[in-house]
Amino acid sequence: MAGTTVYYYISENGGNPVREFILSLEVRQQAKIRRILATIMEYGLQPVIPHLRKLTGTPLWEIRILGQDNIRILYVLAHKDSILALHGFVKKSQKTPEKEINTALGRYKDWLCQ
Repeated sequence: MAGTTVYYYISENGGNPVREFILSLEVRQQAKIRRILATIMEYGLQPVIPHLRKLTGTPLWEIRILGQDNIRILYVLAHKDSILALHGFVKKSQKTPEKEINTALGRYKDWLCQ
């Protein structure tokens, strides 16, 4: 079974906002995210489907870390068998905030222009 390559958005100044977000979380939360990302890299997206959701009307998908944490990592399908992680945040409302979607979309557009 083929894995999926996970790329991280790198800003013009060399920053890695998704990595920085993950490192800002508690160790337990980091472990949950790393476990899902490791599964994606080893086995692909299929085994983690319960943790994935398409954001309607956008090219974005979200990795959902459920439970009391409600952490989201927004990504796009970059190429065949690869994803580009764009933005991470803690979700506090039922609907994904437009601000978070716009941040991810802005980074995606920036990546497309590189």
